[in-house]
Amino acid sequence: MTSVPLNNNNNHVLESEARDKVTPLSQLEQQLDLDDIWRESWSDEEDEGTKKQKRQLKASRSWGLIKQVVHWSPFVQVYKKKYPWVQLAGHNGAFKPCDNGTILKKLTEKEFVCLNKILDDSYMLQITPKFHGKVEKEGVEYVKLQDLLAEFDNPSVCDIKMGTRTYLEEELIKAREKLTMRKDMYEKMVKVDKNEPTEEEHNFKAVTKPRYMQWRERLSSTATLGFRIDGIKQADRDPDKNFKTVRTNQEVAYVLRKHIDYRDETRLKLLERLKEIRSTLEKSKFFASHEVIGSSLLLVHDQPADGVARANVWMIDFGKTTPLNGDKSLDHRTPWVEGNQEDGYLFGLDNLVELFENLSNIPAPEGLEDDQPAVG
Repeated sequence: MTSVPLNNNNNHVLESEARDKVTPLSQLEQQLDLDDIWRESWSDEEDEGTKKQKRQLKASRSWGLIKQVVHWSPFVQVYKKKYPWVQLAGHNGAFKPCDNGTILKKLTEKEFVCLNKILDDSYMLQITPKFHGKVEKEGVEYVKLQDLLAEFDNPSVCDIKMGTRTYLEEELIKAREKLTMRKDMYEKMVKVDKNEPTEEEHNFKAVTKPRYMQWRERLSSTATLGFRIDGIKQADRDPDKNFKTVRTNQEVAYVLRKHIDYRDETRLKLLERLKEIRSTLEKSKFFASHEVIGSSLLLVHDQPADGVARANVWMIDFGKTTPLNGDKSLDHRTPWVEGNQEDGYLFGLDNLVELFENLSNIPAPEGLEDDQPAVG
């Protein structure tokens, strides 16, 4: 049984002294059912400014449409303040609901600078949430952003982390400068795969941070495919972010087919938008002049009462996006070697596009079966 080859490149696999491990495919179904999430509810209090702005909203906008809402890193939030929001990507406490159609995200200087630069890039504006500036609430500074779920009735959401690495070069350099054996990272490693550490690491019961960082990328599809599934929230199910070992073409395709409920109309709309994003990024001066690390593509779709599928994709999260020095630029496809700052973003997007194009031709992992005939 073979899969449709993606635009792969072995040079994107990070070098490591440890062996390359793959979680047995028979465990994949069990992983998909795990629920490892943060939940939080906000109080009923609102300031007068917020109340005034709500009165100015179009009368056609209803706050009662959405009964269940999730918050994803970084742009999905509550539609009604009494509803809990779900935190799946390590930003617990970073968000607050705002006016209808917007959210507040705790300000970080690097992301704030990027969001202001994006305002001057007509291409990036087409594929990112609208940025409404900086606000202060209860003594904390936030950026005000478009709520990406506003156009959907009962959305399903998938967060895909892009690139062949999720750490900056400067992070790797700093970790090496203070090279210490980390017991906490060893414990995280053996929790996933007790055979991964070397004999020496087992003896110390610790690993170095660079070793852990590179192993973590090889664990998922990040290093090989240039993207990984970070989390999924189906409209009628609990959120799930247990995709750390979803790694092969077959495993990724299997998860995404389930996510879109085997609907070909949804697949085609997402594919069209992914191609549009790729073409737009290839023209963007901002994108060419930045090392884009830890950014995601947020895939959202639903099947409203009228039966017409809606789907969209946005580029989100710029907290680790770093400008390059001087006139340097990246093509985002060249394999990363330390010092060139290439992030593999377009390499991953090429693979993601090809995967959506061939979703029905990529077989399910060994031992698993699709619930319905494959789409596409």
